[in-house]
Amino acid sequence: MNITKDIKYIGVNDRKIDLFEGQYIVPEGMAYNSYAIIDEKIAVMDSVDAAFTDEWLNNIESALEGRKPDYLIVQHMEPDHSANIVNFVNAYPEAKIVASAKAFAMMKNFFGTDFADKQIVAAEGSTLSLGKHNLTFLTAPMVHWPEVIVTYDSADKVLFSADGFGKFGALDAEEDWACEARRYYFGIVGKYGAQVQALLKKAAALDIETICPLHGPILCENLGYYLNLYNTWSSYQPEEDGIMIAYTSVYGNTKKAAELLAEELEKNGCPKVVLNDLARCDMAEAVEDAFRYSKLVLATTTYNADIFPFMREFISHLTERNYQNRTVAFIENGSWAPMAVKVMKAMLEKSKNLVIAENSVKINSALNEESLTQVKALAAELCK
Repeated sequence: MNITKDIKYIGVNDRKIDLFEGQYIVPEGMAYNSYAIIDEKIAVMDSVDAAFTDEWLNNIESALEGRKPDYLIVQHMEPDHSANIVNFVNAYPEAKIVASAKAFAMMKNFFGTDFADKQIVAAEGSTLSLGKHNLTFLTAPMVHWPEVIVTYDSADKVLFSADGFGKFGALDAEEDWACEARRYYFGIVGKYGAQVQALLKKAAALDIETICPLHGPILCENLGYYLNLYNTWSSYQPEEDGIMIAYTSVYGNTKKAAELLAEELEKNGCPKVVLNDLARCDMAEAVEDAFRYSKLVLATTTYNADIFPFMREFISHLTERNYQNRTVAFIENGSWAPMAVKVMKAMLEKSKNLVIAENSVKINSALNEESLTQVKALAAELCK
């Protein structure tokens, strides 16, 4: 696949993977993207996962048509992108390796060598000329590892964005970009919004026509759409006006309250209501929804004087990723000593700019007239 006249795609699709990074369900697989810039000199952009060594090396050979690469540019040292550095060096011993100083230190950890005789250290603003293609390297620390660089090709106006603008799914997956890119972003990069904002400011100074990420499709149309989404996500602003209800339920009574609230919200004309059963849904999908919408309702039972484990896990995912700038409401259930609201509020204490709903719902074992009235009052407040 040609990205431009001189830039070719040499990555691979992984359709056998079940869990990405050992935790994220990827029913449509995963793409490990790699690119070759073919000029007077040739640069290969990143490698791929260890399971695809032969396919990747064959892709390089095919794309180069008898020529040999002069450089391997390593933007990110996570093994799904760096596992084949040694295999590349063995295949092309004359090639140099371009990476940040921290990346070379990581190579020593991963491979027992930092390739001292092949090193070209890329720092902020440093350049590499391939001929007509002049590459500029920009540091992107903690997007989402400390050694990350991104690369701008001024000739074809291409930004090689490392894990930025990536998504779950193989390249042949027919699915909405935003859904799986959002789940990817908040699951993997979401903690580092400030660092993403810093990178977006650097990118704003560049004339970009194409974005080549390390996962997911190449972006070459309507770039403002993707950039605006990344700005929204990394500044922790709601993407849509809507209400996400996240619940856990042991015997079904808390579930009934959550479903009743959803019905009341819809009756009150709320534009978007989403329900997530935290014990059964994909946790990463639930996290995605919490960041997508402007309001969040947490509904759970008291459990061992704490809260139900799936709710504790969910809130931990949110706070780890700097959840903020939302309205939050609570539903608790407890047969003899309800503690859930107290525990959930304590877990969210360090979150910034949360508006706590005035109304909450307290259930003692099962819904009754009083708690039904509370559900209606909460729905009316959230739909104002």
